[in-house]
Amino acid sequence: MITRLDPKVYDTAVEVTWCAGCGDYAILKALKLALADMEIAPHQVLLVSGIGCGSKLPDYMNANGYMTIHGRPLAVATGAKLANPDLHVIVVNGDGDSYGIGGNHFLHTCRRNPNITQIVENNQIYGLTKGQYSPTSDAGFITTTSPDGAFEAALNPAAVALAAGATFIARSFSGDPKHLAEVIAQGVRHRGYALIDVLQPCVTFNRVNTYAWYRERVYHLEEEQGYDHSDRAAAWHKAQEWGERIPVGVIYQVDGVPPYEEQVRALEDGSPVSRLLELARAPALEQYEGLKEQFV
Repeated sequence: MITRLDPKVYDTAVEVTWCAGCGDYAILKALKLALADMEIAPHQVLLVSGIGCGSKLPDYMNANGYMTIHGRPLAVATGAKLANPDLHVIVVNGDGDSYGIGGNHFLHTCRRNPNITQIVENNQIYGLTKGQYSPTSDAGFITTTSPDGAFEAALNPAAVALAAGATFIARSFSGDPKHLAEVIAQGVRHRGYALIDVLQPCVTFNRVNTYAWYRERVYHLEEEQGYDHSDRAAAWHKAQEWGERIPVGVIYQVDGVPPYEEQVRALEDGSPVSRLLELARAPALEQYEGLKEQFV
């Protein structure tokens, strides 16, 4: 008897074209493991991505997928969740797509709290466009287009998300797929917006933040005696840690905040998808016209 969903149900025949050793491979594996452990079938998932190396992930999974324009997946994902709240909507995009081009959407998704999960593949560089520094690159980081080093201070995703009102903030490392799968599962189960910032090497363009560099620094918050991830002040302190020690795990989580879609009055009588399905079961011109009037 099969007691859990086989992760292979998410496999496709599409050839994966990431660079050998890229952290995206572990993220892909961890996502499949997390969904299988939660027994979420492929048809129950919608993967929304933007533009970038990691944003190709929906092509490599047997699930509903939608690739948007650069920086816009959170807006599209929110719309999809409003249209069909029964879907498990998961955004997968890079640090440039999320925190750079899509920074404004990132802020407002944190404060709106839709019940979606965002997995950010944070390799601290723009890999697809050949190695420019990204919002999360450390100051002084030298790249192909910045021979004098990045001038700006690095963006702190966890601190920004906390300040903007996110209800679930976590971090993991692609060099530890098992831990990453556990964190993804926690994010998907959370009722509200869940940010999972995944630290991952870019083996082609980032020769500083390597697997070895991270392994010397990351430590699990789960093993920190007395740490309470519901304590906002403690979470703010942990969000500032970077350098010699980097915490991974759930940094902050608060439960009981109503998700965005549960506060939209237009959904009180059911989602657009459920109403269309009802029409399909009992087609009537009057019902169809009435539904159409609500959205015109």
